[in-house]
Amino acid sequence: MFVYYVKRFVPSEYGNEVDRVKAALPPFEALLENKRKIRRATEAAGIPFTYVSANSFAAYFVDYLLHPHEQRDHVVVHGTGEAKAVLNYEEDVAFYTVRAATDPRMANRLIIYRPPGNVVSQLDLISMWEKKTGRTLKKMHIPEEDMVKLTESLPYPDSIPVAILHNIFVKGEQTSFELTENDVEASALYPDHPYTSVDSLLDLCLLNPPKPKLAAFA
Repeated sequence: MFVYYVKRFVPSEYGNEVDRVKAALPPFEALLENKRKIRRATEAAGIPFTYVSANSFAAYFVDYLLHPHEQRDHVVVHGTGEAKAVLNYEEDVAFYTVRAATDPRMANRLIIYRPPGNVVSQLDLISMWEKKTGRTLKKMHIPEEDMVKLTESLPYPDSIPVAILHNIFVKGEQTSFELTENDVEASALYPDHPYTSVDSLLDLCLLNPPKPKLAAFA
């Protein structure tokens, strides 16, 4: 008979810090509450854990918000575009998570991925891209009230992505709280890792420009 012991449980959350989100719309709040239940059950069972708040995946959201590999003349802005989010490159998220999962200092603790070079608003992101490309993009704003109505009218689970976008890019929940001396920030804990900033990620996008579209022939 084999007996297996859990050395460290790392729930696959990798998003907002679920215990500090306060303004989530119902479709997103339901997901967050499920994650909180898993945390509380883990703690009650005495299972060693490391909770990871990785915030947003940078490559995914840069592609979603900017479409850098397409020759677009416009971008969609959720709300005013001024709320700050945290966009972390996926490879850095993987590195920090593996390090934290085996780091004795992170036993039964929360680690937050909020490197200073990755805290940006949608307007920051658009401005950075415009400077790098020399183009001016037309901003098409989706008002907050329209996003709220969408989450109420769309069927589940289609309403979830809109609620997540609202929480991150309209309410700015990823940066709505200050880090305290009790919080562990990944880039500060592992300063030896040269994480990819949002600015550097946009430079990578420039190295892979959009392919020219071939003209259609009759």
